[in-house]
Amino acid sequence: MKLLFGTLALLIGVWQSQAQLVKFDHDQMLKYTAKSPFERFPDGRPKVPDDILEKMKALSAEDVYGVLMGKGFRNQYEGNWQVLRPGRKLVGRAFTVQFMPVRNDVMSLDDAEAKAKGLAAGSNQRALDMLQAGDVVVVDLNGKYEESSFVGDNLAHYIMRMTGTGFVVDGGIRDLEGISGMDMSGYFRGVHPGVNRVSMLTGINVPVRIGNVTVMPGDVVLGDREGVYFIPPEFAKEVVDKAEETRIHDEWTKMKFDMKKYKSSEVYGRPTRPELIKEYEEYLKSRLGKK
Repeated sequence: MKLLFGTLALLIGVWQSQAQLVKFDHDQMLKYTAKSPFERFPDGRPKVPDDILEKMKALSAEDVYGVLMGKGFRNQYEGNWQVLRPGRKLVGRAFTVQFMPVRNDVMSLDDAEAKAKGLAAGSNQRALDMLQAGDVVVVDLNGKYEESSFVGDNLAHYIMRMTGTGFVVDGGIRDLEGISGMDMSGYFRGVHPGVNRVSMLTGINVPVRIGNVTVMPGDVVLGDREGVYFIPPEFAKEVVDKAEETRIHDEWTKMKFDMKKYKSSEVYGRPTRPELIKEYEEYLKSRLGKK
């Protein structure tokens, strides 16, 4: 509870000092993502390397589960989505956007500040205009989707072109007929033809709640048919490395099953007979390229 109040006080202080929406400054971003071992964007957001992201595309939720559970990160997965392209993976770096229910005095002040600084009139576009290649826009809309859409087909097209990835919206989208044919990934709660009238932008690249997950800017987003994992950057390489071993194990296991020679319990989850243990260990070393 003490940490929660401390974080809230920090965010309120940032809001007051900037006289507009909440956003981590460079030092705060470094502080709250200090365990990331990778390079950073100019604003301090972690930048997991492209080669690790590319390897992530071969993973599934199950590949991530064991590693993060072993690290004590039990709340990094969220399911029960509507999925735009079930056969297409979503992989990228989280660019977080936070909305809250409309409060007119707060929203009018923020809109006036944005106008004075020449920012986009549409609050969602203030965030979208900041997207870069490899980003996944992760939007906290409190699970609402009736008159609470984040994008329609035009702005979804912009996301597709600017990021090459897609979106995760804990809330709504509109113009699904137009979006459904786009070559991008998308996870959302519902669809409604109305524009957003009930939510206001309150934060960009701050911690957001997506279902039961706290997502930090720069987390690796991995979406598959089942749902979405949000992986802290410091675990990204380990997740990829362990997943490779898992795939090799599964490959060897199915080869043994295809022989119709062994009981399942002799092979899976781990081989039990000494000769099978030795065979698997040699196969694993060979597939990993180890002598």
